[in-house]
Amino acid sequence: MKFAGYLITAALIPVMGCNNSEFKADAYGNFEAIEIMVSAEAQGRIVAFQSQEGNRLQKGSPVVVIDTTQLDLKRRQLQSLSASLVSRIRTLESQVRASKVQLENLERERGRIDHLFEDGAATLKQKEDMEGQIKLMEAQIEATGSQKASVYAEMETLKIQVLQVNDQILKCFITSPVEGILLTKYKEEGEIAAPGQPLFKMANMDQLILRAYISGNQLPGLETGERVMVRIDAASGMEEIPGVVEWISPEAEFTPKIIQTKEERISLVYAIKVAVPNDGKLKIGMPGEVVF
Repeated sequence: MKFAGYLITAALIPVMGCNNSEFKADAYGNFEAIEIMVSAEAQGRIVAFQSQEGNRLQKGSPVVVIDTTQLDLKRRQLQSLSASLVSRIRTLESQVRASKVQLENLERERGRIDHLFEDGAATLKQKEDMEGQIKLMEAQIEATGSQKASVYAEMETLKIQVLQVNDQILKCFITSPVEGILLTKYKEEGEIAAPGQPLFKMANMDQLILRAYISGNQLPGLETGERVMVRIDAASGMEEIPGVVEWISPEAEFTPKIIQTKEERISLVYAIKVAVPNDGKLKIGMPGEVVF
């Protein structure tokens, strides 16, 4: 009977070994998200910060409003200058029309003087004076046309300046660039924002990335796009979630010290990224395991 007991124990050893290996993961890592840092492009006081940390934002949702008072005043000034230029253009156009009427009268008078000169009833001086008046009028029309072209050029410059101010005003209304969760606020209402300063950080939490590490021996058996199983800690044990390998590092690196033993730290490993759908259970920084 004692011998039979030994046989039973010996038979159970490989079975127990299989069960233990069944729960052993092929890679370990932590979850991360593609975080987006949203910075200010305009300078001024923050008059509204319309979201709080943890809020879910839709793409295009208003988040931060920077004071636009000075920009609005500048735009009004440019619009006033533009209206003044329009008035100048109308005045110059009226002058051109009046000059053309005078030129037509002078040309008729020149024709009459030419006939009188042929008949000997007009002098050469009268004829030359009339030619001079016509040339002077033509020069005035040309000069007025040049002034009008210059004013048109000023108007185009003002239009560009107005567009620039409008663009600066739009940059004072910061919206969410993607759909996701507002993770961190770096400014509060009433503070001064400056170009390049971060305002808030957000990320799309619907899908997280498990960044794990595999050995060189595992590398040949893994391909981008391959479906794997990801395990996380749960109240009832380990919960499994399907994932897809999105990226495999082309370069080897030393094993991260935070997740490996001293013996394993001397080994070279390859980083991989596994995309995992998130129903709310996954958090940034949470540990996870990968089973191929």
